[in-house]
This record gives sequence, C-alpha cells and structure tokens, in this order.
Amino acid sequence: MSTIKNYPFYMRATFVLLALVLTAVILYLGQHIIFPVLLAMLFSILLSPLVARFNKKLRFPYALAVAVSVILNIVVISGIVFFVSWQIGDIANDWVKINNNLSIHYHNIQHWIKQSFHVSYSEQNKYIKQITKESLTNSTANVGTTISSFTDVLMNLILIPIYTFLFLLYKSLFVNFLYKLFSKEHHDKLKDILSNVKLAIHSFLIGLIAEMWIVATLTSIGYMIVGVQYALLLGVITGILNLIPYIGITIAAVLSIFATLTGSTDLSLILGVIIVNGIVQFFDNNILVPMVVSSKVKINAFVSIISIIIGGAIAGVAGMFMAIPMLAIIKVIFDRIDFLEPWGYLMGDNLPANQKTVKIKIPFFKKRKSSEK
Repeated sequence: MSTIKNYPFYMRATFVLLALVLTAVILYLGQHIIFPVLLAMLFSILLSPLVARFNKKLRFPYALAVAVSVILNIVVISGIVFFVSWQIGDIANDWVKINNNLSIHYHNIQHWIKQSFHVSYSEQNKYIKQITKESLTNSTANVGTTISSFTDVLMNLILIPIYTFLFLLYKSLFVNFLYKLFSKEHHDKLKDILSNVKLAIHSFLIGLIAEMWIVATLTSIGYMIVGVQYALLLGVITGILNLIPYIGITIAAVLSIFATLTGSTDLSLILGVIIVNGIVQFFDNNILVPMVVSSKVKINAFVSIISIIIGGAIAGVAGMFMAIPMLAIIKVIFDRIDFLEPWGYLMGDNLPANQKTVKIKIPFFKKRKSSEK
C-alpha cells in the first residue's frame, strides 16, 4: 500500500477509476449471479444479531439458530407479499367500477383534446388504435423475454434464502479467508474495516426498514383522511418503493395518482394525493432520514444520485436498491486506506455546520482605500 501511495496523483487516480470501471463491467456482465449473492450478504448482516441472540441467549445450536433466523425472515417478507396480493385481489373485485371510471376519464380527456387542439374523436380513436396495435406487436415479441425474466425472479427467490443461510453458516470461514489474504501487519486495519462495514450496513438496513414502515403508516393515514380508495395498499406500496432513494417516491406518487383515477371520478383527490405525498416526504427527508436512518457512513447526495443511476443501468431496480449499501462499503474501505482516503472524503457529506464566506482580497481596492485615508 505504501508503494502505491508513492505513485504520482494521476497514476493513483487512474488506478482507482480503472478499478471502479472494471467492477461496474463485472457487475453488469454477471448481474444475474452477483446481485442475488450481494442481496443475500445484506440479509446475512441484518440477521447476524438475531442469530447471535438465538445462539447465545436461547442456547440454540448455531446451525439451528441460522435456520430459524432465515425462516423468520422468509415469513415476514412472505407476509408483506401476501398482504399486497390480498389487497390487489380486492381491487380486481372492483374491476367493473374501475373500468367505468376509466371510461369516464377517457371521454373527458378526448373532449378536452377536441376543445383545445381541434382533433376530432375519430382521429383520436384512429391514433389510439394504431398505438395499441404497435404495443401488442411489441408485447408478442417480448413474451420470451418476459418469461425469461420471470424465471430469473423465481430462481432468485429460491437462491437468496439459501445464500443467506450459507453466508451466516460459514461466516467465520469467510472472515478467516480475508485474514489469510493479508499479512499480519494489516490485520488490525482489516478488523477495523470489517467491524465498521458491519456496523454501517446493519444500522443502515435497520433504519431503512423503520423508515419504510413509518412512511407506509403516515401515507396510509393521510390517504384515509383525504378519502382515497385502497389507502392501505397505496401506503404500503409507497413505503416499499421509498426504499429506492430519490426515485422510488416519484414512482409511488404516479401509481397512487393512477389508482385514485381508477377508484374515483373526483379529480380533486389527485390534489389530496400530491399534498399527502409532499407532507410525508418533507417529514421523511427532514426528520426520519437524519434520526431513523442512522447509518455510520455519511454519503453526499451528488454521489448517491450518480451511484443510483449507475446501479439502475447495471441491474435495474435491484441495482438501484443495492447502490447505497455498496457505496457505504466502498466508503468505509476508502476511509481506512491511506492512498484512497481522499476519494472517501470526496464521497462524504463533510460540509461544516456553519460555512464561512470566503473573503477575496483585491489589492487594487485595498491600496485605494489606504490612499484615501
């Protein structure tokens, strides 16, 4: 490490950038294998305290403690999926009402287009039929891709719990492997990195889960007060999508507005949805995120947004969700390696509480002022 530190800055910068680009390429090419493993690693960090409690407090054998923890995790996630599916089933029962509401909104939009742009109903219908025909053609062509994607999701649902179980079961094996990779003089630094990575990711995930439930509860209550149908379902969906920073809440708001349009013909409810989302997001960004999402690693918004966009380009929604935890791990490593420390500082949120204005002295005016005296 000291040898690399002695290299010129441009060589060290090139080394870091090449390493990051190579990592992105590997993640893109192997996303179907790597991202389930990474997600399982996050679950294993999240479940580690629960495993320790079963093992040390309740005297469970270690393998049994791991198995019970993973099963409980599966039960909780399955419960959320069952609740969402059950609520969607209720929406399906109201399909006749939804269809009527959509027809009313459709005719209102057609009338507005005719009045504003002087496009006749027949021309609008002709254009819509053309778009529908093209969409059906594209959908037919993408059937194979859709089936393949569904198969990948199903496979991941099976593999992620297995990976999580194995990560927890062989935790000491993986840790000892890392120690064997480095000489003894670096073991203290490696121990510091591992402990801080575990602490940062665990606190981040716990905070994220708490934030999800609080946002879901507040949004559901707000929608109920406004009078939005399917308020509970939309609140839970908003909480889940809020796990994707910056972008998820926008998607949730669009879905809520669409669901409101299908559930009622009253357009004033859309304003209520927007107000509720605005209030909840203000509370989330200014109170929940600083207090509840208590990650030990502070990452600035600029780097966060870029990493989320890159993660989405690499692996879609999974990449967007994994972007911040992976960035936190990278920052912990960068902060504790001498020649990478400046990059860790660049990623951080290190603005001083009271920024002082920089005063620029201009010699011309200084001399003029002194001469006037």
